[in-house]
Amino acid sequence: MAITKGAKKAHRQSLRKRVFNVRRSRTMTEAVKGMRNLISLKKKDEAEKMLPETYKAIDKVAKRGIIKKNTASRKKSRLVSAIKAIS
Repeated sequence: MAITKGAKKAHRQSLRKRVFNVRRSRTMTEAVKGMRNLISLKKKDEAEKMLPETYKAIDKVAKRGIIKKNTASRKKSRLVSAIKAIS
C-alpha cells in the first residue's frame, strides 16, 4: 500500500482513471464482438453500417493509450478484410 501522501493521491487517481479505461475497453470489445457476430452470420450490409461505430470505439481506446496504435490498426484492418471476405 502507498505510504507517502503523494503516493496515496496517485493511487486514488489511478483507481478513478481505471473506471474510465475499463468502460472504454468494454465498449470497444463489445463493438468488435458485434462486428464479428455479423460477419459470422454473413450480414455484410449491417456489418458495413456498424463499421464507423466500431472504428470510433477502437480509436478512442488507442487515443487514451489503453491499447497501442498498431494494435488498433491491426484490429481495424482485420475487421475490414473479414467483411470483404463475405461473399
